[in-house]
Amino acid sequence: MTEQKIPPVVLVDGSSYLFRAYHALPPLTTSKNHPTGAIKGVISMLRRLEQDFPGSKVVVAFDAKGKTFRHDMYEEYKANRPPMPEDLAMQIAPIHDIVRAMGLPLLIVPEVEADDVIGTLAHEATSKGIDVVISTGDKDMAQLVSDHVILNNTMTDTTMDRDGVVEKFGVTPEQIIDYLALVGDKVDNIPGVNKCGPKTAVKWLGTYQDLDNLIEHADEIKGKIGDYLREAIKTLPLSRELATIKTDVDLEFGLEDLGLPRQDDSQLIELFREYEFRTWVAELEKGESSEEQSSTSENASEPVERSYSIITDQSELDDWIERLKSSDLFAFDTETTSLRYMDAEVVGVSFAIHPGEAAYVPLAHDYMGAPEQLDRDHVLGQLKPLLEDPALAKVGQNLKYDKNVLANHGIHLEGIAEDTMLESYVLNSVLTRHDMDSLARQYLGEDTISFESIAGKGAKQLTFNQIELEKAGPYAAEDADITLRLHQTLSPMLEKTGKLANVYREIDLPLVPVLSRMEQRGTLINASTLKQHSQELAERMAELEKEAHDVAGEPFNLGSPKQLQAIFYEKMGLPVIKKTPKGAPSTAEPVLQELAHEHELPRLILEHRSLSKLKSTYTDTLPGLINHRTGRIHTSYHQAVTATGRLSSSEPNLQNIPIRTEQGRRIRQAFIAPEGFKLVAADYSQIELRIMAHLSGDKGLLTAFEKGEDIHKATAAEVFGVPVEDVSGDQRRSAKAINFGLIYGMSAFGLSRQLDVERKVAQEYIDRYFERYPGVLRYMDNIRKQAHEDGFVETLFGRRLYLPEINARNKQLQQAAERTAINAPMQGTAADIIKRAMIDVENWLLTEHADTARMTMQVHDELILEVRESALVDIRDGLVRRMSSAADLDVPLLVEAGVGDNWDQAH
Repeated sequence: MTEQKIPPVVLVDGSSYLFRAYHALPPLTTSKNHPTGAIKGVISMLRRLEQDFPGSKVVVAFDAKGKTFRHDMYEEYKANRPPMPEDLAMQIAPIHDIVRAMGLPLLIVPEVEADDVIGTLAHEATSKGIDVVISTGDKDMAQLVSDHVILNNTMTDTTMDRDGVVEKFGVTPEQIIDYLALVGDKVDNIPGVNKCGPKTAVKWLGTYQDLDNLIEHADEIKGKIGDYLREAIKTLPLSRELATIKTDVDLEFGLEDLGLPRQDDSQLIELFREYEFRTWVAELEKGESSEEQSSTSENASEPVERSYSIITDQSELDDWIERLKSSDLFAFDTETTSLRYMDAEVVGVSFAIHPGEAAYVPLAHDYMGAPEQLDRDHVLGQLKPLLEDPALAKVGQNLKYDKNVLANHGIHLEGIAEDTMLESYVLNSVLTRHDMDSLARQYLGEDTISFESIAGKGAKQLTFNQIELEKAGPYAAEDADITLRLHQTLSPMLEKTGKLANVYREIDLPLVPVLSRMEQRGTLINASTLKQHSQELAERMAELEKEAHDVAGEPFNLGSPKQLQAIFYEKMGLPVIKKTPKGAPSTAEPVLQELAHEHELPRLILEHRSLSKLKSTYTDTLPGLINHRTGRIHTSYHQAVTATGRLSSSEPNLQNIPIRTEQGRRIRQAFIAPEGFKLVAADYSQIELRIMAHLSGDKGLLTAFEKGEDIHKATAAEVFGVPVEDVSGDQRRSAKAINFGLIYGMSAFGLSRQLDVERKVAQEYIDRYFERYPGVLRYMDNIRKQAHEDGFVETLFGRRLYLPEINARNKQLQQAAERTAINAPMQGTAADIIKRAMIDVENWLLTEHADTARMTMQVHDELILEVRESALVDIRDGLVRRMSSAADLDVPLLVEAGVGDNWDQAH
């Protein structure tokens, strides 16, 4: 009978992993903005170790606060280390709490380091013939490696034994201390030998074996490095002592006192919930931990039992319809032939009323050998009364899409009571993506069936009608089930978080049917105008290309970064402002904009790029987006993309059509009114500045807006110290740059570039602005402070924007978050205002002017309507009135409305 091998003792260098996890992982935070990146990293590694070394005793050591015995030896020890970042310090106590709840011994010994605690335990184990695994990323630990001790780095998934030490460092474990003494350590401030790198240290120790022998033969080392060695002889013994890990620390217990981990599941679940590690919570609640950790909390919820059915029998469908009719809320989802809502047809529908129970009704799977299914028209006819009943509450994931697809079948979905995509978005717009798979992982701790796993990838990916029912059924039913469970999880979180439930219920959710109807209406464009414009753009681009070749003195490809680098930096000798990650001089747009101030060629390249983008994105593409059924283009509005609450759009992206350039206006001219109608475009004037006046309460700004003054002229008069009537055009333009620049957090440097003045002058403008408008400065200071304390800012209506990098260790990230903190309440409030206006305007038009006017587009702070010529006056006046009253501010909301045959004329 062979002797059973004792599992190794695992000694974990918690402090090493703390810093490595902090720097390796993104700055994760909870919904309450508590940093969790380091917590997640360290605990993930501990959980991994427990899996990799089952049956092992595990000890975790952390550095204690304060100085150690090494500081007594050398006052400058670790003097170069910066103080621990605040967002890392906040994570230490939670890590300690979780480690203890995991049942792992936690050693924090005053006046020594974690290395010394580990060294002592490793020495004890070795003396008793017990193998040791030291889990660390610290190179100093290599001195502890022996026949019984190996290093394990879970971050790099590598191990290091004696041979590994020699391979990595070029010396044996016994020589590591001398090696470290010679090389020194800038981080720990160990002196070492000046200019002695690893290669030199390896060479010396290969020749002289150890530090003492090397010192004895120091005179044999030639050249400058020999001088440096001899200069360091007095401090080398100190360097060696500082680098030596103690193996005789007086500990409260020895290895024989250790038992196997006995974790407290209830405490762990509580901690994992507090720091929002939902996947780990789910694992514990499902009892997926190891045998030693399998006792679950009495209060832990049971895993959801799944019962999914595929309905191909009429009687089964009838039963479900009766259940749906009598339900308080049911989850609903469609499976379709396309993601483009105007082209998509229903392939099947799914429902869920209770968690874990869902059904899929296939209607149009047409692959070879597909089983017989219920008739689509008949089933949709049966469902139509339910789906159109506003009193029957439905929950879905992005129900706007389903509403649009059902409209293709003559069904007008009503009763949209909940939308999990919007619940997640309003709860925290920046925490995660808001697709169902991401939300299931984030909030339910579950991995869902991916579409690619049943449909394949790339060009060979199947559409849903081609997928076998055995695969399609569980996928579709799960969609409904997960949606229902997500709502049950997210809704209570919304209710208890600030005013977010109001934002969801009063703004974002009511907007769903409004946007759906706008998308279905589409907008009319003149394809021939666009084609003519495209030809003109091509001609102008050819002219620019020729001019660029003339300036460069040779032909080259304007779209080739490599050729641009050669022309700019090698031939023309332009200054290198920024480099690519691979070290090549950059030709990115911000760099070209900088160079264009002084040089002609970058200016030509920029203009060529701009026209090329307009041509490819709009003039060439828009005609191809005209729907064959409606003769109009139908954009998709996205409610859950931008961080601040603004809408975005795609296919086409209406938000990015330039308005200040002639070419951009030409594109808008192609957006036309149908015969007998005009376009009315209503735009909020300077809305973010007005919101700034309201939020800051600055008397100067409030007075200017109340009097109806030209705010840029008023600002110019204040900043430049001239009467309003004497303000020049240049001064007004400068004041406009200051007004808008400051609300976006622009620095003096940025303003100087924009105004083409010296930085000192730009700073004087800013200082003078804040002297005249002290309330603005006070608001900015207060909002920055609040953001640092709370981790988020809010709009006037309570929408939150979380700022995970507001306390980041990287100053650039922190400053960017501060700029966002200043601007987001204004931009977000502006977004909320126009959403409120859209809801009000749409309800007004539907109830009073359904035949005479319809809202077709929303772009930034502008609404565009198609209006019968006979109703122009009433509609324009009513539109302005409703938009102006969408919020109650301390300054009037000014709305300017224009009329025209095309969008450019109306704007």
